[in-house]
Amino acid sequence: MKLTREWVTPLVMGSFALLAVTGILMFFHADSGLNKLAHEWLSWMLVAAVLGHMLVNFGAVKRHFSATRTRVIAGIFVALLLASFMPLGGSGKPPFAAPVDALARAPLPVLAQVAGMSVDQARERLAAQGVTIDDAAPTLSAAVGGDLRREVRALNGLLASGMGH
Repeated sequence: MKLTREWVTPLVMGSFALLAVTGILMFFHADSGLNKLAHEWLSWMLVAAVLGHMLVNFGAVKRHFSATRTRVIAGIFVALLLASFMPLGGSGKPPFAAPVDALARAPLPVLAQVAGMSVDQARERLAAQGVTIDDAAPTLSAAVGGDLRREVRALNGLLASGMGH
């Protein structure tokens, strides 16, 4: 397939529309089904389509970048991108870290009660995920060394399997 405006322009428009709608849904926490997955993975289509569009229209892109206005606007967006990597104060942890930390530091009987199961069931389900809670490590946090990702995975496995009972 030859790279032409007839192909890349509709690809840019279609992928932009998909990402705009799914992004807005995610912003308002109204996404459902495959919205987030489509937004994350199909964004590559927009990247490819825009690169194709720039290649097909290289002369025009070059002409645009000879203007000071275009370079200033592009520079502003580069600065915004760089700024987006800076921490905004606080702990630098994601917003869900505090409740995860609270659950992970709870004694096993409390965690089992939250999960709606016996202490033995909670211990077994955590053990099935490779997490051992005993006298040496009496909390989930101690058992995984305070690793937030491991805490989230263990809690998800425990709560997802226990809350349906």
